[in-house]
Amino acid sequence: MRRSARLLCVVFVAAELLAAAPARAQASEASVKAAFLPRFARYVSWPAVAVPKDNDPFVLCVVGSSSFGNAVESAARSQSVDGRRVIVRKVSNPGSIAGCHIAFISGGGNQRAGQMLAAIGRRPVLTVTDTGSGAQRGIIHFTVVNGRVRFFIDQAAAQQRGLQISSRLLALAVGVRQ
Repeated sequence: MRRSARLLCVVFVAAELLAAAPARAQASEASVKAAFLPRFARYVSWPAVAVPKDNDPFVLCVVGSSSFGNAVESAARSQSVDGRRVIVRKVSNPGSIAGCHIAFISGGGNQRAGQMLAAIGRRPVLTVTDTGSGAQRGIIHFTVVNGRVRFFIDQAAAQQRGLQISSRLLALAVGVRQ
């Protein structure tokens, strides 16, 4: 692909992801994260065993704040992944994580994030975290840089779970762990 075509693809993906975030300065960090979550799925390929069957929905699980789950439900309402509707399921314990395609583990400290990440193990689940510090991070980890919500991607962890992340999404990350 020519350099200009590649650049155009990156600009297109950036515009799509940034369109998820309201342009107003009052947009909260939570609303921006909620808008990103269902859109990440468009740029990830799951192994055949993890792809929803027939007309089954794409499942985005939210671990943590129920008010944040409501924001994600609102953002996911108008989204689809490969023609499948996106549903949001609120999860409160590690045993309830089965069936999730994306699992967002919201705040709550490193201990809870560690428990949920351990429960997911090497299943083909795109894990997304936003804990403030520490080693307990998902495949995608939100951060705030210069007042803007950005993200890191752990491509090695994605590959261990059989997930392939599009180069378009990798190009938008603040950092990528190979």
